[in-house]
This record gives sequence, structure tokens and C-alpha cells, in this order.
Amino acid sequence: MKVGILYSRIRRDEKLLLAELRERGHEVEKIDVRKARFGLEGTTAAVEDLDIVVDRCLATSRSLYATEFLASYGVPVVNGPETATICADKVKNSLALADAGLPTPRTEVAFTTDAALEIIEAFGYPCVLKPVVGSWGRLMAKIDSRNAAEAILEHKATLGHYQHKIFYVQEFVEKPGRDIRVLAVDGEPIAAMTRTSDHWLTNAAKGGKTAEFEITDDVRELVERASEAVGGGLLGIDLMEIGGADSGSYTIHEVNHTVEFKALNDSVATDVPAAVVDWLEAVAEEHTTEATNA
Repeated sequence: MKVGILYSRIRRDEKLLLAELRERGHEVEKIDVRKARFGLEGTTAAVEDLDIVVDRCLATSRSLYATEFLASYGVPVVNGPETATICADKVKNSLALADAGLPTPRTEVAFTTDAALEIIEAFGYPCVLKPVVGSWGRLMAKIDSRNAAEAILEHKATLGHYQHKIFYVQEFVEKPGRDIRVLAVDGEPIAAMTRTSDHWLTNAAKGGKTAEFEITDDVRELVERASEAVGGGLLGIDLMEIGGADSGSYTIHEVNHTVEFKALNDSVATDVPAAVVDWLEAVAEEHTTEATNA
């Protein structure tokens, strides 16, 4: 098959994916979104003969708009713009999980600093303030006191961008020093890892130590339902254990649509890039069959 890779920087994740595709003899078209132009009737990128495009954009804004254009041209793209729109926005993400009846941390949103402070005081300390768009734990704040709340809210209110004036407040979940990342394709888990740190943020990008996590039936069911809630695709589902490690009780705090997998690949026995390409081949074949029968 001929696969397009939509990117703004080739990281180790993309290198792993490219190596697996080429090893299987697939033709790859790299599409640099920093150089491509997208119009209402077409793009300067060579997408006409592609069987599938994989969105690996680093910037969320580029990801959202580039996939919208590709979908409008009738080019199969994963993840599609519908899934990307939900996963890229923490408010939409939380609403999708809650609407699906999935366990997710208590969350409230306000549009003024006064209303946000009321939420924080009602939640109690500590609680968490997050940007509605962002990754790698950036600009997230654990708020331990009213003084800290007032200072952080004032800073956000003066940052200028309208998204900083959407105050997304979430309860602080007492987790056992780790969270769980599951990589899944259309709800089917490929592999999972724990991310452990002394810091309250356990992201691998923040230096969290990773280890393989055995996927239980309960986790498998939650992952399947979370994937369905956001529209499916290649996703990273993040869970926290409630009541201690191996408690069997979980809450889902986020679903990621341009998920990184290098740390996972280093932590598990599963060949993660191979499993991802297996899925891409199946999706591309499905699209080809549908186009042929149309």
C-alpha cells in the first residue's frame, strides 16, 4: 500500500513507524505540514494515490485543520478529524467520557476567575487546573491553597489567548504514584505501561519511569468503551487506579489522538510499530473494499 505520513517533525516514534512500513515494502509519502498548502479543491501535497494517511502532526492546530482538509478530499486519514476534535480538547474529551457512562474525574469549567475560584474552593485542596488544549503535562497546575489559586488564575487571565480564559478544574485523584497508558486500535489494546514518578505528574515526557502493565479484563472493557466514545482510531487511553495499585478500580482522565509510543515500545515485549502497521493495513484494505463496492 501507499501510506502518507502527515508530520511537522520526524521523531523517534515516526522513525519506528517508517522503518516498519518500509520493511514490509509499503511506499511512503512524507507530508510536511509546514510546507504543504491546503485549498478548498485540493492540496500541494501528493495525496491522490494514497491508500491511507497517518496524522503524526506535533502541533494540535495543524493536526485538526490538515485532517479536515484531507477528509474533505476523500482521502482516508487516521485519526479522522471527528476523533481529533474530541481528543484535542479536554472539555470535549471529558464530556465524551461522561456521556458514555465511563468513570472520569469530577470536572467543572468556568469562564471567569471569580467563578473558577468558587469551583476550586468547592473542590477543596489540592485540585488541578489544566489548559483545555495541551499535552506532555504542560501548563498543568496542582493547586494547594487559595493563595496559589488566586495567583495562577490571575496569570492565566492575563496570558491573552481565549483558551486560557476557559478554566478547566478537575479533582485531584490520589493515585499510587503512577498512572496507566494503554495504546489501542479501534478499542483493541496493543500494549500498556505504567508511568511512575515521585512528582504528581507521571508522564513519560516528564521523566516518569515506565514498566509493562498486564491488561486485565476490566481495563480492556474500559479501553474499548473509551475508544468508542471518541470515535475510535489509534489512541492512547490514560487511566488512574483508585484505592491503590492493583485495586481493580479505575478512572479515565484522558484519551490522546496523536499518541506517542516510543516509551511503550521500550517497556513491553510487544512489537508496537508492527502492531500499529498491522492495523493500518487492515484499515486501508477496508477503505479500498468500500471504494471498490461503491
